[in-house]
Amino acid sequence: MTAVDLPAVPRVLIAEADPWSRDLLKQVLLNVRCDARLDLCADGQEAMDLLSAIPYDLIIADWELPGVDGLSVLRAVRQRKRNPLQPFILLSARNDSASVREALPLAPTAYLTKPLNLEGLTQRLQGLLLADGQEVSCEVPALAPGMTLWDFLERRRETADGAPLLTDVQLAVKRSLSPNDLDLKLLQDELHTDPQVTAVLIAAANSAAQHNGDGVQTLSQALHQLGTGQSMNLILGLVLKRSARLSDPALADYAERYWGLSLHTAEYGRTLARLLDLDQERCYCAGLLHRLGDLALLRCLQEWKQAGGELDDQEEIGDALERFGAAYGSALRTRWRMPLELRELIASIYQLGGGVYSREALVMNLAAQLARLTPTEGVEAVARSKTARLLKIGLPELTRLRKG
Repeated sequence: MTAVDLPAVPRVLIAEADPWSRDLLKQVLLNVRCDARLDLCADGQEAMDLLSAIPYDLIIADWELPGVDGLSVLRAVRQRKRNPLQPFILLSARNDSASVREALPLAPTAYLTKPLNLEGLTQRLQGLLLADGQEVSCEVPALAPGMTLWDFLERRRETADGAPLLTDVQLAVKRSLSPNDLDLKLLQDELHTDPQVTAVLIAAANSAAQHNGDGVQTLSQALHQLGTGQSMNLILGLVLKRSARLSDPALADYAERYWGLSLHTAEYGRTLARLLDLDQERCYCAGLLHRLGDLALLRCLQEWKQAGGELDDQEEIGDALERFGAAYGSALRTRWRMPLELRELIASIYQLGGGVYSREALVMNLAAQLARLTPTEGVEAVARSKTARLLKIGLPELTRLRKG
C-alpha cells in the first residue's frame, strides 16, 4: 500500500497461535491505527477461510501456525496474482539464512523474527497503515442505550484484561537493561510487586510451555521460561492498553489498599515459608495474586466511567467489589490457565476446605490472617486459630513476625 491507496479504515488479519503473542500484536497495531477492524485467528486453516471471504488490507501471520503454516498462507495469497501485492508480514522464530531464502521468493512485505522488535514492528505498521504526517484518534466507544453498571460488569467478567499496572514498567525495563542485554534478575526485582505483570508472565509462560514439564508458578520461573526478548515484549505490551493505569482517584485509592493487602500477604507468606522450609516464591506469588480479581474489577469500573457511565460514590464501588470481585478473580485464573497448585494456594488464603491441608496452604491462610490485622490489633486471636495450631506456630513467633 502507498499513501494514495491507503484504506480509510484498514481491515487486518492477525494469525498467531500463541494467545499472548496474538494479544501483543493486536495492541501494537491498535496503537498505530485505533480504528482498524481486526480479525484474529489461531491456526492456518482458519486464516485461509477468512482470506477467501474477506479482502484484507494487511495480513500478519506466524510461520509456525498449526495445520496450514504461515508460509503456506503467504504462498496461497501470492498465487492470487494481486497487483499491487497484498501487504503480508511474516513472523517466525526462524532466523537462519535457509529459512529467509525460502520465504523471500514469495515477497513478504516484511520478514520479522521472534522475539519481535516492537519499535521496528511499529515503524513497519506506521508505514503500511498511515500516510505521512497522518494521526488517527479514536473516541472511547459509548455504552449501549439502557446499559446498567451491573450489566456492564457481568458482560466484562469473562473478557476483562486483568488488574491495572501498579508499577511503572517502562522505567523498570529501562533500569534493568545492562550493556549486553536485559538482566532478568534486575527485572524481577523491579517487577515482583506488580500483580498484573506477574500474572500475565506466568500465564504466557505456561501457554508457551504447556508440553514442557511442570507448570510455571513464580515470576522468576516465567521470566526464564520466556527469555529476555519475549518477556520484555509482553511487559511493554501491557502499557499499550488504554486502561492499564487507573486515573480515577477513588478507584486508585481502592487499588492502593488492595495492592497493600496483597503485598503484606505475600511477604508474610514468604517469611512463614522460609521458617518452615517450604517454597518461598510460590507462597509469595499466591499472596500477590489473590486480589487480582478485585483489581481487575477496578480497571473495568474505570472503563465504565471512560465510556460515559456514572459511578456515584465510594459505596457503589464497594458494592461492585463485593458483588463481582471474587467472580472476576476466578474467571481470570481459569481463562489464564493458572497452574492448579497455585490456584489452590490462592483459594486457601480465603478459607481452608475440608480434608487434609498442605503445609503451604496453611501458611497462606495464616499469612492472610496476619495481613488483615489492623495496626492496633494484636496477634493473640491469630495465635489461637486452627491454622496456627496445625503449623505449631505460637504467640512468640507470631509476635516477632509481626514486628519484623
